[in-house]
Amino acid sequence: MSLKPFRDISRKKTKVINVGVVKIGGDNPISVQSMTNTLTTDVKATIKQINDICEEGADLVRISCPDEGSTFALKEITKHAPVPIIADIHFHYKRAIEAAENGAKCLRINPGNIGNKQKIYEVLSAAKNNDCSIRIGVNAGSLEKDILDKYKEPCPEALVESALRNIKILEDQNFFNLQMFFCLSLPIDSYPKFVIILYILELPKQEALYQEA
Repeated sequence: MSLKPFRDISRKKTKVINVGVVKIGGDNPISVQSMTNTLTTDVKATIKQINDICEEGADLVRISCPDEGSTFALKEITKHAPVPIIADIHFHYKRAIEAAENGAKCLRINPGNIGNKQKIYEVLSAAKNNDCSIRIGVNAGSLEKDILDKYKEPCPEALVESALRNIKILEDQNFFNLQMFFCLSLPIDSYPKFVIILYILELPKQEALYQEA
């Protein structure tokens, strides 16, 4: 055992999901993802940056889709992207629907920010119809009000409860092509609280961010 056992990595076999042609989980290689920092509406600059990222070895590229112009730019961007594109959706559920219809192969959403269940169901319908996976993002800024009221502040337990709630919403609609993302600044000894739920559910973990206190 090393002096810092939390750095020891023992990979657990999870369910396999598809992000376009890239398979995540199971015995598949760990995929590398990066994100553009261009204006998505600047199609030429965004395509160039995607190509630059891919030349460095990325398997997936995430781009921001905060507005209608960005989601419609996806239609041209995805035609030229050499890897599957993940659409980073902020708040409006219609942006997720547009992204799925315009070529994104994965939608990064915070269900707590999307709105009521009916809006989430519409996003799921678009994802199913366009062979699009979903990455559920849970962070301090996306916690549902009742969960935040219960725990008084963002904490690992609150994020796990939110994650379980949103996983259930998707799986109750027979949507299983999903992965999880947790993000919270916390002491290193709290990190396993996030990981344990992914082990129980056998869901692929794309990222889990933490920082030492």
